[in-house]
Amino acid sequence: MNRRRFLALSTGALAAGALATGFGLAEAAPSATGPLNAAAFKAARRYARTRYGRIAYVERGRGAAALFLHGFPLNSFQWRGAIERLAPYRRCVAPDFMGLGHTEVADGQSVAPDAQVEMLLALMDRLSIERADVIASDSGGAVAQLLLARHPERVRSLLLTNCDTEIECPPAAMLPVIALSREGKFVDQWLAPWHADHRLARSSEGIGGMCYLDPSNPSDEAIDTYFSPLLASAQSKARVHAYAVALDHNVLEGVGASLKRSTAPVRVVWGMGDTIFSPAGAEHLERSFGRYQGTRRLEGSKLFWPEERPDVVAEEALRLWDAV
Repeated sequence: MNRRRFLALSTGALAAGALATGFGLAEAAPSATGPLNAAAFKAARRYARTRYGRIAYVERGRGAAALFLHGFPLNSFQWRGAIERLAPYRRCVAPDFMGLGHTEVADGQSVAPDAQVEMLLALMDRLSIERADVIASDSGGAVAQLLLARHPERVRSLLLTNCDTEIECPPAAMLPVIALSREGKFVDQWLAPWHADHRLARSSEGIGGMCYLDPSNPSDEAIDTYFSPLLASAQSKARVHAYAVALDHNVLEGVGASLKRSTAPVRVVWGMGDTIFSPAGAEHLERSFGRYQGTRRLEGSKLFWPEERPDVVAEEALRLWDAV
């Protein structure tokens, strides 16, 4: 679906489809043209009981399912703008990974990427989702690739943004985070100061300067939504550290052959201003899939561009879904 068609459809569909797809007044929905704010997102949060714990997720829309996988150290709130735009077309499900966000992890449960894949399968089964169109970012992209490689029958299509690849997993920029997490210091030394001082979080020394193009991002409510649950207890901090430490080895090593055999259409949208993942990752992905649908490069955009440019996520998702 091209941009003109998307804009024409979305203007009417977002308004006409609001009640039909779950943006009703009973759920404290936002307006059809505004983003889901933190209060509305919190009100929409649900929990699915699985052997991995109570998995927090937000769901909007009906019909075929779309699964949104967020990055580190964010949670499903990252996808609020894209969910609002795509709910008229899909049943949008955005979980919080184990160790991040509001998911309540079972005692002794691993939060490594392998375990995240199994958690997603359990969540899909719990929600009666046989197959899903997957949209993924950052470390969520690594999990998405593992899901496609190991369970291709569960993935209808895959839209990847800047993320780990087999040649860059983990990226060099993640190594200090992993080292501090191994010492149990990352949350208190990085996330806690950002949470306490939002201007610092948005500065060149914070997550804003590192991962966002717009200097006004992340917003105050995004900072609170992302970091408050991670700072809530010693246990929550330990799980963040476990999540990071689990990325210390190349979790994508050896997936190339399976990805190449996959038949699900895959498209890549890559922010070229990313300071975490290099453009070589996008080039690698171009050679990685059996049904590759092309790459769109966004000049200047950084790692968490999907939060800043949800229209692009929606446009590219609709274009990809047309190929299924």
